[in-house]
Amino acid sequence: MTSPLNQTDGAEAAAVAAGVAGVIPRPVVDRLPKYAAGKPPAPVPGLESYKLSSNENPLPPLPAVLEAIAHESAINRYPDPVASRLRAALAAFLDVPAEDIVTGGGSLGALNQLLAAFAGQQDDGTQDEVVYAWRSFEAYPISVGLAGAKSVQVPVTADGRHDLEAMAAAVNDRTKVVLLCTPNNPTGPALRRAEAVRFIESVPSSVLVVVDEAYQEFVRDPEAVDGIELYRTYPNVVVLRTFSKAHGLAGLRVGYSVSRPEVTQYLRVAAPPFAVSSIAESAAIASLRNYEDVVGRVQSLVDERDRVVAGLRELGWEVPDAQGNFVWLPLGEATPEFAARAGELALSVRAFGVEGARVSIGEVEANTRFLELCRSFTKVPEDFLR
Repeated sequence: MTSPLNQTDGAEAAAVAAGVAGVIPRPVVDRLPKYAAGKPPAPVPGLESYKLSSNENPLPPLPAVLEAIAHESAINRYPDPVASRLRAALAAFLDVPAEDIVTGGGSLGALNQLLAAFAGQQDDGTQDEVVYAWRSFEAYPISVGLAGAKSVQVPVTADGRHDLEAMAAAVNDRTKVVLLCTPNNPTGPALRRAEAVRFIESVPSSVLVVVDEAYQEFVRDPEAVDGIELYRTYPNVVVLRTFSKAHGLAGLRVGYSVSRPEVTQYLRVAAPPFAVSSIAESAAIASLRNYEDVVGRVQSLVDERDRVVAGLRELGWEVPDAQGNFVWLPLGEATPEFAARAGELALSVRAFGVEGARVSIGEVEANTRFLELCRSFTKVPEDFLR
């Protein structure tokens, strides 16, 4: 028999679902895109399924990391709100002051802290602006909008690179932050140091230039920018990094920013307390202590990435320079069908409307199956094939 309490709860739930409660979100919420996380593939009889849609590291954390996780027993206590042990370990690893590091829930959490502190709506109602390349990390417009700022999206070039001249031209008196995603997710190319320096020196020093290096460990371009080097030279540069990708700790949500004290003093105000759990902190420290093993694993994924790119080009596909743990296929109108065909082979890829598909580098068998799909797929824009 249903209790009166349950009847009340059900009535309230129905009223909320029908909009009777009159709860209205901020207008910006209805205008923002919804973040579309990569989905696992649907099972296909006779085939092992592989998820290539989320740029996850297919390799498990190092044994030393798993051991550190297993021995973390103080989960009944709140973690250190500023992750002091991890910041000390990172300071030694990067050769930067610990005070210049602010941790967050992944590099996205660190970015949200920065936007909360520096970009939003002014007291007079005017909106700050945040400039970034597009297409780039799909969380950018969501994070910028929720902070109260206005997105200024500058199209990437035909080969998937940041158009830095156009981005510099988009900076004005309302610009508070510029986001540089390198390597760019989802298109793949990394910024070169020379072009990044020219860009930074062309914008006002009052504009924060955020170098988002979530995939930094996978970069092999000898001319690629190093965000930490830029931070040492330019006071308005902020670097974002994460343990989600190379270290294989995506599920623990631990990242950080590196910037000068005149920036970090405000980031600490905007940072939610306890954003990094004690388990995540211990795991990240253990991974740093065994960084040579991390490098070895990353190199195995880079080797696979290079094999995939070479295989695609042997098949006649043109793909942008891939410097992350993924490749980008600008398939245009053929994107939905390609994603569907991948699903038939028990592979999930990340389709972006009718723009293209991002395919993460996964297990060897998954990558080989992806290449076989590309060998047989015929509905490709003519200008995408050599």
